Amino acid sequence: MTNILEMSSRQHLYPTIVGNSKSNEDVDSESKTCGKILVVLSWILVIVTMPFSLFICFKVVQEYERAVIFRLGRLLSGGAKGPGIFFILPCIDSYARVDLRTRTYDVPPQEVLTKDSVTVSVDAVVYYRVHNATISIANVENAHHSTRLLAQTTLRNTMGTRPLHEILSERETISGNMQISLDEATEAWGIKVERVEIKDVRLPVQLQRAMAAEAEAAREARAKVIAAEGEQKASRALREASEVIGDSPAALQLRYLQTLNTISAEKNSTIVFPLPIDLLTYFIKAKEES
Repeated sequence: MTNILEMSSRQHLYPTIVGNSKSNEDVDSESKTCGKILVVLSWILVIVTMPFSLFICFKVVQEYERAVIFRLGRLLSGGAKGPGIFFILPCIDSYARVDLRTRTYDVPPQEVLTKDSVTVSVDAVVYYRVHNATISIANVENAHHSTRLLAQTTLRNTMGTRPLHEILSERETISGNMQISLDEATEAWGIKVERVEIKDVRLPVQLQRAMAAEAEAAREARAKVIAAEGEQKASRALREASEVIGDSPAALQLRYLQTLNTISAEKNSTIVFPLPIDLLTYFIKAKEES
């Protein structure tokens, strides 16, 4: 019983589907016939109004431009026209100019909350161009405006997934990731994103002061460590020198003479002459014996 009902329902649906397909074909054939008639009438108008119609029918686009032509609301076969002269029929053809030159978009500063919960203000520059004029007109209402909005959203999303130290130190990597993401998203719009550069990362004033104090403390700590290492090396050198002088008593006398030579070379009026300690010990021993 169930099979019989299913077969009967299919038999009822089948004529409906066939009828719809036939109606669509009829509409298409009628529209094609009407379009051909309008094209013929447009050619007759061009011939009748010669040569004045040539000023309307012939158009020129520059080397960096392309023209996307619509005939009766449909894209004309052959793709975009240009550069140079192209022909359109009056009343039934319309065209749109597309600039293929690279455009620069300065992304306004975006307030972003980083992965480690720090609020920063980031701005960037996006370089893009139209690489397929037909798609940029037919697939999206305003390719340039859509690309700019997507650039702002991508900048916020990318910065929100990274901590502050990566944003400050890995700008080139972040820019490359943004460029790849934007290029993949705008491929369906006929847009090619050539380059993305992060201009500036602005930190809150309190955070700047804290980072400056931290950096200053780190520099002071390194300076103290370097000074301590220098004193340690100097003490080792002095110990080695004292050992050498202790092994040779004459070396101490030579050191005295070298010091006198250095003092006299500086043209000082006062010269301090060091008294050898051995001489004092001689007098002390003589006093003890007496």
